[in-house]
Amino acid sequence: MSLHVFANIVTPSGTAANNRGETEGNTTTLQKLIWYGDSHTSVSAEAIRFALRRLLHDQETQGTNRRWSENANANVWQEPDFGAYADANHRGFIDDDLLGYMSAEAAREEAGETRGRATVRRAVLEMTRAVSLTPWPGDMVFNAASPGATPSAARGEGVNPVPYGAEVHATRYQYGLAMTPKRLRDPSRAIKALRCLATLGEVAGNQGRFLFDFSPDSIILRLTDDPAPRLLYCFTTEDDGKTVTVTDDFNNRVGKNGADVLGAELIIGGSFAATDAAKQLEKKGAKLFPHQVKAAVEEACGLINNHEDVKGK
Repeated sequence: MSLHVFANIVTPSGTAANNRGETEGNTTTLQKLIWYGDSHTSVSAEAIRFALRRLLHDQETQGTNRRWSENANANVWQEPDFGAYADANHRGFIDDDLLGYMSAEAAREEAGETRGRATVRRAVLEMTRAVSLTPWPGDMVFNAASPGATPSAARGEGVNPVPYGAEVHATRYQYGLAMTPKRLRDPSRAIKALRCLATLGEVAGNQGRFLFDFSPDSIILRLTDDPAPRLLYCFTTEDDGKTVTVTDDFNNRVGKNGADVLGAELIIGGSFAATDAAKQLEKKGAKLFPHQVKAAVEEACGLINNHEDVKGK
C-alpha cells in the first residue's frame, strides 16, 4: 500500500501583526476566522507555501521554476508554460512537483466555439491554513510614521507625523500537512520538503515584514498507509499558549491494535515531546524526541527514504 506522510505543527510564541496589505481605514488588519465560537487570527496556506518555495530553491541545482525577485518585485519564471510536465518521465522543477501549479488562458474562438484553457497539476504537498492556538483578544497598537517616511503617507507638506494602527496577536500558530511521496515525479523530494519545513523562517508579511518564527516548536508526524490524516489541528493549550498539549479527541484515537491511529506510526519532536501527555502516547508506541524537532524530522526522513515507494527511485 502507498505511504502517506502527515504532520501537525505548532510554532513558538510570537507577535503577529501587519501580515497583510489590506487595511480598514488606517488600521492594518490580520486575517481572522471563527474557530469553536471564538475569533482567531490566521495565516494562509499560500503564505506558508511562498516561504517554503524560497527554501526549496536551494535544494536542487536547477532551483525552482518560480522565484521571487526582490529587485523586480515580481516572480521570475524559468518555464512559465510548465512544458516539462508534458513528458511523464521528466522530473520537472521541485516546486512544481511538490506544490503544483495552474496556468489559465483567457477564452478564445476555436472551431466556432469559445474556449478557455488551463494547465493544472494538483499539489502533492497539501497544507492547511494556520490558525492561532489562542483566541484574538482584540489587541491593537497605534503608531505614527515620521514626517516624510513614505511619500504616499505625506499630508500637506509632509511635516506632520502620520498616525496608523495595527492589529496585533501574541500567540502560536498551528497547521497541518499531507503528502504521498509516490505521487511525486521524484519521491525523494518529500524528504527535502520536510527538512525545509523544519527550518521555516518568516511567513507572510508585506514590505514591512514582522518577524515571527514559523519553524516548529513541536511536531507530530504520522507515517502510515491510511489515507486519512486524523491529526490535523490536534494541538491545544491549557495555559493560554505557554505550553501545548494534544486534544482529548486525538489522544483517544491513538492506540495499538485496531486503533484509528497506531501509536507506532507517530514520531513526536519538540517541547511537547517532553510532557507527560507525550509520554502517554509513547506508551502506545509513539517515538519521542524531547526538545528536538530536527531529530524527529530526520527520523521520519530515514523511514521515508527506506520505504519501497521512495527507495531506489
